[in-house]
Amino acid sequence: MKILPTEFEGRSIRRVYDEATETWWFSVVDVVQVLTQQPDYQTTRKYWNKLRERLAKEGSESVTNCHRLKLPAADGKNYLTDVATAETLLRLVQSVPSPKAEPIKLWLAKVGYERMQEMADPALSLDRARQTWQQHGRSEKWIQQRMTGQETRNKLTDYWSEHDIKAGSEFAILTNIIHQEWSGVSVTEHKEMKGIKSQNLRDHMSEAELIFTALAELSTRQIAESANATGLLQNKTAAKAGGHIAAQARHQLESQAGKSVVSGSNFLPPAPMKTLKAPRKA
Repeated sequence: MKILPTEFEGRSIRRVYDEATETWWFSVVDVVQVLTQQPDYQTTRKYWNKLRERLAKEGSESVTNCHRLKLPAADGKNYLTDVATAETLLRLVQSVPSPKAEPIKLWLAKVGYERMQEMADPALSLDRARQTWQQHGRSEKWIQQRMTGQETRNKLTDYWSEHDIKAGSEFAILTNIIHQEWSGVSVTEHKEMKGIKSQNLRDHMSEAELIFTALAELSTRQIAESANATGLLQNKTAAKAGGHIAAQARHQLESQAGKSVVSGSNFLPPAPMKTLKAPRKA
């Protein structure tokens, strides 16, 4: 998962992007702190706990739709924190009497609108991504392959959305099947190989890994389209077939090149060198 801070009127609101489910999660207590204009975090947390209990007794779906994820706190440590989507937060805001209710509703709506803009015009998100990759020193060749792969991915997820696949958990299931089939490892195992945790796996793939991921997803979509695959079960079959096609191509390349396509290489900055202390004199 990718954790990013964002601000509303100078106050930090933590948010997490779950790339597996393609969902943004916002810290509920951070939003409540803005609404109550309470400078003390612990007091805000107690307020939210009481509000959560009351809403739970009332049978509010807003509470049941909240999840718990580990987020960094002021002391630098990660703690389980209540998080919710922008849609759920818009409902929760109505339960907190505050002059900041309308401004934060507009802010949350703006966050959602920006996402809608990117869905309507993927070039917007790709342009932002290109700038970020350039700043991180990626080559133009790598960037072009990354963008091509993202376009292939978007076409596949568009197909899934139109054929009874739920964004989130079912997207993640199918993505993992495709990845397991072509690479021989799960998404989680591949990230562990590369030593990454919250980062996006594709942002740390080699050019070859990006190409085979795109081939697997392109094959999956075309197979699904030819069979008009609908629902999770039928699309699982297409995902395995699409991933298998890319796996065959990978095996052929590896036999000719004499090296594995799937690697533990990444683009993480080098770890700072530890200073060795001189031994004490006897």
